Amino acid sequence: MAAAKLHHVKSETFDVDARTNTDPKGFVRPVDEYRVEPWGLYMARPSDHPKFGYLESWLLPEQGLRASIFHFRPGFERDQDRYVDVGRFWADGSMWHSRDHYLDLVVRTGRDTTVEDVDELFAGVGAGLLEPEDAERAVHIALRAVDGIAAHGHDLDAWVSSLGMPLTWR
Repeated sequence: MAAAKLHHVKSETFDVDARTNTDPKGFVRPVDEYRVEPWGLYMARPSDHPKFGYLESWLLPEQGLRASIFHFRPGFERDQDRYVDVGRFWADGSMWHSRDHYLDLVVRTGRDTTVEDVDELFAGVGAGLLEPEDAERAVHIALRAVDGIAAHGHDLDAWVSSLGMPLTWR
């Protein structure tokens, strides 16, 4: 196995009033749509990324998850329906925040759910970039999510809806 690519914990801000998203590199991106629900925040925005041109995400603080759909550019498509970041997500008034805890889930609806970047989690803890307690919480969140998604036919939306959080996408 190759060595994990070590990077700092990725943090983002989501300014609902200004309709902007500040990405982990500090770039401020315009947002087409924010939708605030009692249980989460939806965001839809264009992207200037070379591999995808549009991004939709739901921040789900109670679950410790960010579920996303990447609208890939031709030639860069991936075999995934939902990409899920594990982390900490919270609101402070109309400003929302995220702190990624390295682990990711890739959901292929109706087929499987895989956990990615376990090596990054360990590397981040080893380098002091993530507290061991946060890493342990991330593992518990990921395991609970994989169990829930699998129990609903590897359908993230069905699982989250069963928890009273219906996700709607563009």
